Amino acid sequence: MLIDFVPTVSVVSLAEAPGFLKAPGGATANVAIAVARLGGKAAFVGKLGDDEFGHMLAGILKENGVIGDGINFDKGVRTALAFVTLKADGDREFIFYRNPSADMLLQPEELNLELIRSVRRRKGKGGRMGRR
Repeated sequence: MLIDFVPTVSVVSLAEAPGFLKAPGGATANVAIAVARLGGKAAFVGKLGDDEFGHMLAGILKENGVIGDGINFDKGVRTALAFVTLKADGDREFIFYRNPSADMLLQPEELNLELIRSVRRRKGKGGRMGRR
């Protein structure tokens, strides 16, 4: 999970952008929020920087009904940032700022195994989720 900075105007380079809006980003968080909004049970397991952006992202997950018991905060690193722009051909371009960032440093001993074990087996068109 990270913070996306998106230009306030479309189809400009990052250097030409007059300003940026910040938004939560990252596919895992987006999917968790979508599942929760659709009435499913979703949790986020990962690491965020113990900084304003990390706490903002954790708050957004909570506001959207995502269980945050798997979130770890790290005082030693920052939350990842990405600048995103839409090119003239319609493709998105990403520039990431990681040195490294918290999302890259999650350790096995930091995993909330009780939360992970609580996942029930689910079957659907997308395959299986949970324990076997």
